[in-house]
Amino acid sequence: MRLFVGIPLSPAVLSELSTVVARLRSGSDGLRWMAPESWHITLQFLGNTEPEKLSCLVTRLGEVRSPSVPVHLTQLGFFDRAGVFYADVRLTPELVALADRITVATAVCGFVPEVRPFHPHITLARAKEQGRSQPLRILERRILRPPSFTRFVAPEFLLYESHLSPAGATYEVRHQFPLA
Repeated sequence: MRLFVGIPLSPAVLSELSTVVARLRSGSDGLRWMAPESWHITLQFLGNTEPEKLSCLVTRLGEVRSPSVPVHLTQLGFFDRAGVFYADVRLTPELVALADRITVATAVCGFVPEVRPFHPHITLARAKEQGRSQPLRILERRILRPPSFTRFVAPEFLLYESHLSPAGATYEVRHQFPLA
């Protein structure tokens, strides 16, 4: 199973992002748009995981203690090399602390932390062909003004399982972990 830990979005933010995507999306733009039900903020990607590690993960993640985390989407952005269009999430001390606590908890189960700096974001679309930045440049020119997003407080984080298919990934919530 392919797992990751993330924060679900509030209904208000889902609605606002849906409006932004509907305005920018085009059938011939060379992008694969992510479905709103797949939008989330990844805290740690765990990757392919043996089923016997699931029990350890659930136990350790259940021991993570953190206050609720304020979340604020700031702007739209692009990871050119990866061919990704995303909504940026403000990097706050609370969000960093939660990600760090999750990394420590999953390390006990044998997961290795990401070496890249933590950059919270919500993936909205991917270029259909890896390394093609042309569709992203065209999309960037269509963004006339930066959107504003409702701030929310995340009351929980989730353990997701990712199911890959030719049509794209779908995500299943495996466990919920409340924040206090």
